[in-house]
Amino acid sequence: MNEAPKINGRRLQLPRNRGLYYGGAWHEPQGGYVDSHSPSTGENLGPTAEANAADVAACVEAAHEAFKEWRRVAPSVRGDALRQVAAVLRANKEELALLDAVDCGNPVKALMRDVDIAAQLVEYFAGLVYELRGATIPMGDGVVNMTVREPYGVCARIVAYNHPIMFTASRFAAPVAAGNAVIMKPPVQAPLSAYRLAELIDGIFPPGVFNVLSGGQACGEALVAHPKVPRITLIGSIPTGRAISRAAADQLKHVSLELGGKNALIIYPDADIDRAIEGAVKGMAFTWCGQACSSTTRLFLHEDIHDRVLEGVLEGVKAYVPGDPTDPATTMGAIVSKAQYEKIMSYVEIGQAEGARLLAGGKHPAQGGLDDGYFIKPTVFGDVTMDMKIAREEIFGPVLSVLRWCDEDKMFDDVNSVEYGLAAGIYTQNLATAHTAASRVEAGYVWVNNAVSHFFPAPFGGFKQSGNNKEESFEELVSYTQMKNVYITL
Repeated sequence: MNEAPKINGRRLQLPRNRGLYYGGAWHEPQGGYVDSHSPSTGENLGPTAEANAADVAACVEAAHEAFKEWRRVAPSVRGDALRQVAAVLRANKEELALLDAVDCGNPVKALMRDVDIAAQLVEYFAGLVYELRGATIPMGDGVVNMTVREPYGVCARIVAYNHPIMFTASRFAAPVAAGNAVIMKPPVQAPLSAYRLAELIDGIFPPGVFNVLSGGQACGEALVAHPKVPRITLIGSIPTGRAISRAAADQLKHVSLELGGKNALIIYPDADIDRAIEGAVKGMAFTWCGQACSSTTRLFLHEDIHDRVLEGVLEGVKAYVPGDPTDPATTMGAIVSKAQYEKIMSYVEIGQAEGARLLAGGKHPAQGGLDDGYFIKPTVFGDVTMDMKIAREEIFGPVLSVLRWCDEDKMFDDVNSVEYGLAAGIYTQNLATAHTAASRVEAGYVWVNNAVSHFFPAPFGGFKQSGNNKEESFEELVSYTQMKNVYITL
């Protein structure tokens, strides 16, 4: 497809190549192709490759051969290559963001920030290449004992659909900086920006260091099963994480998981109410249609300020109006797929059947031009209790559940009663309350008087079923190395 179609009247720079990128070249997939469609318009965006086990085997062999040399490359060279990638990202920011907007449905203005974030993270890891140090251990005269950090080899990274270019571009940086070769598996719902990234950075790395395999379950299963892929990471759902862990256990592979969340935002009666209302709305990530693992989808309001905050939230969500993702003025995009749209709408029905009050949204917007897309208005439920599914299960959509509390111990029991433990927000003006609440909430990433934002190089990752790794930080880089001890008798 050399001729780029017009989407909503705008000409797109679609990737010229739709196959599999490995060994520094493009390959026809033995698994064939499937068509990709825009979630905002339903328009056909053309074929996308479906890698099968044979494709994975060929890619892994190419990556393994590249690793043998890349691991010996000087850290400064690895850092310089990553800085070139960051420059490419910035130079092509609008193009990559627009491609994602059409392919995954998120607003282009927000996606341009995603490209900026990816470039910053790539530069961050480029600057850390000399920090993978070991240590010497005193053993007495005649002995030198030291530790060194070495790369694993071929690392597979399976990323999610809510931030396609940001995840694909930023999550290969740490393993490559540490001396590994990497295979990126972009989201099956939105792989186009990964193809375009491979086109743009082709030649920066030796062939086989950076590879892109798109595909569905067969591709993922083959990556996990291959004996020359010792390190696997996933950004995705808990069921997928469990399946990968089970499959990887047979070979004792090193698996890192960044999974879902059912995150709580707790507002105390002494909070700055205007700031808390702003945080409650911001924390839902309505711009992304709530398709954010760190969105605070459970809002716990103390009874003394419940009505006032709820009124403010209902007013605040009006700023998020579903619209054309390619329009820079759009404040809320489309749901990524028909399957996800139907899942979210089923939870809206479940919430009402369970007795929650639907206070806003819960339906497709009425404005014209959106009939063929998967759009849902910002949705708010009141009178929610913790025995309801909408309070316990991850919906991954623009659905906020509001719960009333008065007893702090009972509130924390409710907050911590779910299997998730990714993130949490706390609003209070009392320092002691803030520290106490942060220690009691079972989550790996906690905001006080803030919500949903990431602040790298602060380590991001969850507790419980929300994952077992830390990313966007030095800890992510270290996780792509294994420690060796060397004992030398002089």
